[in-house]
Amino acid sequence: MSITVQRSFEDKGDKGAPGKLYLVATPIGNLEDMTYRAVRTLQECDIIAAEDTRQTRKLLTHFNISPKMLFSYHEHNKEASGPELIRYIIEGKNLALVSDAGLPAISDPGADLVKLAVAQEIPVIPIPGANAGLSALIASGLPTDRFTFLGFLPREKKEREHILTSVQSAQGTLILYESPHRVIKTLEHIGTVLGDRQVVLARELTKRYEEMLRGSVQECLNWLEEHPPLGEYCVIVQGITAEEEQQQLDEWWKQLSIEEHVAHYEQTEGISRKDAMKKAASDRGVSKRDIYNALLE
Repeated sequence: MSITVQRSFEDKGDKGAPGKLYLVATPIGNLEDMTYRAVRTLQECDIIAAEDTRQTRKLLTHFNISPKMLFSYHEHNKEASGPELIRYIIEGKNLALVSDAGLPAISDPGADLVKLAVAQEIPVIPIPGANAGLSALIASGLPTDRFTFLGFLPREKKEREHILTSVQSAQGTLILYESPHRVIKTLEHIGTVLGDRQVVLARELTKRYEEMLRGSVQECLNWLEEHPPLGEYCVIVQGITAEEEQQQLDEWWKQLSIEEHVAHYEQTEGISRKDAMKKAASDRGVSKRDIYNALLE
C-alpha cells in the first residue's frame, strides 16, 4: 500500500475535484451538546446520510436545517448505498454522515463508508462531539490513561467469552455497550471470565434520568435484580493492575504439568534437562529433588 497524505482544508480550486466526507457527531441525548460547527456542516453539505432518517429529521427540524438531500445509509443497505454515496462525492458533492447518536463509524456501518472513501482518496473530515463510551469513562472514576473499546459483545456465548478472555490480562479499563435486555447476561459473563471486578453501569447519559451505578460485578447484579434495566448501557470495567499483570507473567507455567514445564525450558532455551528442572523448580518454589521425584512417578 502506497502512502497518501490528506490535507483536509486545502482548496484545490478545481471545479472537477471530488467533494468531502464529513463525519458529524450528534447528541447522545441532550440536544444542547450539538456543536456550532456540526450545525453549520449539516447546513452546508449537499447530502446528509443518516442511519435512521426519521430520527435525523427530528434533529434537523430542531436546528432549522433543510437538507438538500437526505439519504438512508445503515447496516442493511450499506452494500448498495455505500458505492452510490461515494459516486456522489466523486462527482463533487460534500456529504455529511451522521448516526442516530454520537460519533458515526463507532459501532455502526459508517466505518465501511470511511474505508470506501479512503480507498478513493476522498478527504474524510471528523466533526467531533458527544460520545457515550468516553463520556461514561471520564465519569466512571476508573483509570482513563489506557482503555480498550469493545463495543457490543457478540450474541453467541462462545464468541463473547473468547473476546473477554482475550482482554483478561489488559491493564486498561474496558468500555462496552449493551442493551437493557442483555446487560445482566453480559455482567454474568464478565464475572465468570474476568472475576468480580469493579464496574460502572452508565445509562441515559446527558438526559434527565442519567444514572451511574458503581460497584463490583456482583453488587451491580444484585442491584439489577431489584431495579430492572432500562435504557442503553455503557459498561465500564476495571482492568488489572500492573502488579496483577506481573503476577500473571510470573505464573505463566501454572497451566502446565511438571513434565511440560521442564520440556518448555529444554525446547525454548536449548538447555540441558538438569538445568531445565532447576529453572522449573525455581518457578514453582520447590526443590530440584521434588521436580525429579515428580518426573519419576
